[in-house]
Amino acid sequence: MKFGKNTLKNFTQNPKNDILAGVTVSLAMIPEVVAFAFVAQISPIVALFGAFIIGIISALFGGRPGLISGAAGAVAVIFVHMIQEGHAKGLLFDTPVDNMGYFYLLAAVVLMGFIQILAGVFKLGKFVRLIPHPVMLGFVNGLAIVIFLAQLGMFKENTKDVFGQNMRKTVSKELVYNVSYNSVKDLISDTKIFSINEDSVTNISTGETVFVIADNQVYDIDTKQVVFNIKDNGFYSVRDNGVVKSTMEGQKLYIMIALVLLTMFIIWGLPKLTKKMPAALTAILIVTLISIFSGLQSINVGDFIRDGGGAGLNGFDELSSKLNLAELWSHLPFNLDTLKFIAPYAFLAASVGLIETLMTMNLVDELTDSRGDGNRECIAQGSGNMLSGIFGGTGGCGMIGQTVININAGGRGRLSGVMMAITLLTFILFADKYIEQVPIAALVGVMFMMVIETFAWSSFRIMKKIPISDAVVLVIVSVVTVFFDLAIAVFVGVIISALSFAWENAKKIRARKRIQDDGTKTYEIWGPLFFGSITAFNEKFDIKNDPDNVEIDFVEARISDHSAIEAIFNIVEKYQAEGKTIKLKHLSEDCKILLYKASPKFKDVIVEAIDDPRYHLAADPEKFTRPLSEYNV
Repeated sequence: MKFGKNTLKNFTQNPKNDILAGVTVSLAMIPEVVAFAFVAQISPIVALFGAFIIGIISALFGGRPGLISGAAGAVAVIFVHMIQEGHAKGLLFDTPVDNMGYFYLLAAVVLMGFIQILAGVFKLGKFVRLIPHPVMLGFVNGLAIVIFLAQLGMFKENTKDVFGQNMRKTVSKELVYNVSYNSVKDLISDTKIFSINEDSVTNISTGETVFVIADNQVYDIDTKQVVFNIKDNGFYSVRDNGVVKSTMEGQKLYIMIALVLLTMFIIWGLPKLTKKMPAALTAILIVTLISIFSGLQSINVGDFIRDGGGAGLNGFDELSSKLNLAELWSHLPFNLDTLKFIAPYAFLAASVGLIETLMTMNLVDELTDSRGDGNRECIAQGSGNMLSGIFGGTGGCGMIGQTVININAGGRGRLSGVMMAITLLTFILFADKYIEQVPIAALVGVMFMMVIETFAWSSFRIMKKIPISDAVVLVIVSVVTVFFDLAIAVFVGVIISALSFAWENAKKIRARKRIQDDGTKTYEIWGPLFFGSITAFNEKFDIKNDPDNVEIDFVEARISDHSAIEAIFNIVEKYQAEGKTIKLKHLSEDCKILLYKASPKFKDVIVEAIDDPRYHLAADPEKFTRPLSEYNV
């Protein structure tokens, strides 16, 4: 990757706006990255540090200045199950390892980055051009809805349990103990082990209280964790399904709504007065100052982090411990079992990360009327993920929400992404106490305005003006993005668009028929001949009633794939089986090569002419570069 005049130009052409946009984006990045860390059950410092590394590498070396990358949720959710299984695997080692899922995560992120680098080296980034515009609109709308729905979660707060901790949702699994008449008995011997006295469970042998009962859950009194569910007169083992949340009520809710609306009003109104100040950053600062000096009881970033049950922002001490690479990687077994375990997750995360990044890059291309380099972006994303994994951070990709905030704030060059990463690192190391004072409401307001800017409102207006197939694709991609996954939505959209295109083109095959003076019947084929149109192509011929001499002219047809070649081969075979003479005219060189290889008899069937068309087949375009003389025909 080149790092020369163009790169330097991207740094210096718009320094003021890039710097301010970078600071704004870093503030919007923190709660989202921390939230994703809780989803993936990893320390927030791991996610924030990963966002710093991925963000600065992609900003410096990526193919799209202005694109913001970080520890995105699309990637984080892929690793949740792997981390949980990794924890369980670590406890089965000869020397049990706590938190083993984290070390598997690092290895998976490194492998994910390597796969993305390979995608860039083999120039797979160009395939993003195959994504139709309706898929792009569906992607943008679906993601805007996803981001909007994610912000609604900020209007909920964690429900507290009997110990004042975050209450956990638990699902009952196997029966462990029978319960009858306030006695807890062993399943096999039916021996009484514990006795229940109101909300306490006492060990009969020692007389000590070992469990506490609340809301049909049994808590270990030492660890304060849910160990059983009470159901059907029994204690059942449990599976943890996350934190129990409830919607804010009363004053908390009113303050939250008021600050969100104030933030949105400032972002909407400030540009009408002056464009010299970044609206989003100004709104965050004003709302933060109002919250601090008015004494409003609003939830801030610090409360959000502490209430999430994560490790929190512990500053340089925790970060420096992650940089001890020998200690960091000493827990991971380097063997085939580890590779087999992490490979599926790494491949899926690499695919989802690249799709989201390249789609975001396309969006920035449209917003800025410029063009990025998809292959270079693949390599930069992969390099960022590899370095993040090596140094103890999590994986990530391009983030559409933060990218749109950056573009709307005036960030156009690489400096905005670099500034975002540096500001994020500064927050982690030195300014975490200040950032903790920022109200979550201010950041939610910024995200709501970003949703309004991101959603393609024009899609409602054009819905009746575009083909029905495109409208269906737009809606389906939006819905699948919301309910399933971005990568699945894009694949579904591309497949539906491709099938729709194939169906429409399959109906365009035509055959003009005429009889020459010598009695030869000529079929002049017009239209694309490919897997979708071969049925209609075969129906054009009347083999039994045609004269003894038949000629098929492909001058106005396009032979697209191997299915079309097979259809031509079958037609020739059928005419010859009827004892009739058939000639083929105006076939491309690729078609001739395949037919000659299929059977030598085509030497007498195909008419060679100087005006034969030249184009490659979709089957294997690079295969047909040798002259006909090499095929001994």
